[in-house]
Amino acid sequence: MGRKKGFFHLLLLPLILFIFCTKSLAQYSTLNYTKYTQVSSLRLARIQKHLDKINKPPVFTFQSPDGDFIDCVHKRKQPALDHPLLKNHKIQRVPPEMPKMIKTDAAVRERNSSENERLRGGIAWQMWHQKGQKCPKGTVPIRRSTVHDVLRAKSLYHFGKKQSKIPLSARVDAPDVQTGNGHEHAIAYTTSSQEIYGAKATINVWNPSIQVVNEFSLSQIWVLSGSFDGSDLNSIEAGWQVSPELYGDSRPRLFTYWTSDAYQATGCYNLLCSGFIQTNNRIAIGAAINPVSLLNGNQYDISILIWKDPKLGNWWMGFGDNTLVGYWPTELFTHLADQATMVEWGGEVVNSRPNNEHTTTQMGSGHFAEDGFGKASYIRNLEIVDSDNSLSSAQDISTLAENTNCYNIKSSYNNEWGTHFYYGGPGKSPNCP
Repeated sequence: MGRKKGFFHLLLLPLILFIFCTKSLAQYSTLNYTKYTQVSSLRLARIQKHLDKINKPPVFTFQSPDGDFIDCVHKRKQPALDHPLLKNHKIQRVPPEMPKMIKTDAAVRERNSSENERLRGGIAWQMWHQKGQKCPKGTVPIRRSTVHDVLRAKSLYHFGKKQSKIPLSARVDAPDVQTGNGHEHAIAYTTSSQEIYGAKATINVWNPSIQVVNEFSLSQIWVLSGSFDGSDLNSIEAGWQVSPELYGDSRPRLFTYWTSDAYQATGCYNLLCSGFIQTNNRIAIGAAINPVSLLNGNQYDISILIWKDPKLGNWWMGFGDNTLVGYWPTELFTHLADQATMVEWGGEVVNSRPNNEHTTTQMGSGHFAEDGFGKASYIRNLEIVDSDNSLSSAQDISTLAENTNCYNIKSSYNNEWGTHFYYGGPGKSPNCP
């Protein structure tokens, strides 16, 4: 019976693809979608085999208003545990010790919390559970991947992976040099040699426009260790991104990423490979964030915390008001098995230079940093976790943008937002040809 079902799936896929491609062209014509060439049954079979591996059988399924299917998968059946390094891994059941806020920082934050709420619209959440839906206890929500998702990627191998690139921090002495593979940034980064055990920030959420389907725009935290000029860089990342190629639309989505070999063979976005272990039944990684900020209107943001559990050594992710999402097991890493050596916060876009001109893909809100609150995108309350598992405001930071005529960044400090910065830009313009 199972074989017959799989056979019928393969027969139906070409028809589904034809319908999908026709709809995609109408829906995403501004993103330069092109009609897929004919896909061989052998390639479709390979894709389906891969999808069967990462789309685990659900206990229950929700359909989000944006069209996503969110599968509630038993937590012990999630993709993470397929990783060869995690064969004997037992899911951490005791919650990690949350980082403590240093008293002075806590007092300042509490004193100004009402002012922050007055300034902003509030906290952004996710579309799929706007009516209170959540997965049953003992399961985790996983955004279902489709054949169409894979076909938008360069290849099955590249599906869910970042292009290998030299990290920006390797170029801090030459800020005018373009980053490899068309990646452009506006970031703040730590410059002290202290041992780092995590980082936190609150990231303003926007809906930047993307010119070409294989470009993206994101805002995130990078927690890094290893050498920037070799193949052993370890990186843990989280934030929001707009990526038509990865998700098939232009909505900002919560994402995670990890690599232990400088983006070469290990790691992936979200749960598209084994590695990240999810523990939360309400937050779906890869799901759309809603609401988003409006120009001169309400501002919405998400808070992300990444830190190393001082007892078991796993790297945990917190979302919003210290809600635990899950963790990257320490077994996945080499350098990060000990600690991090650098943190970066900021924006990144891919500039594929369509028509041999700079892309019009926006970073952040599409406004430059100097336009300020309500127009420019911000990342605020930049904090570092130290060896005592304490959070304190990031002090020794520098900023960097490769091409300030296209995207820029300006940092500052005040009592309400601690260390923070505005950043972003429109991409192509008379000053950014």
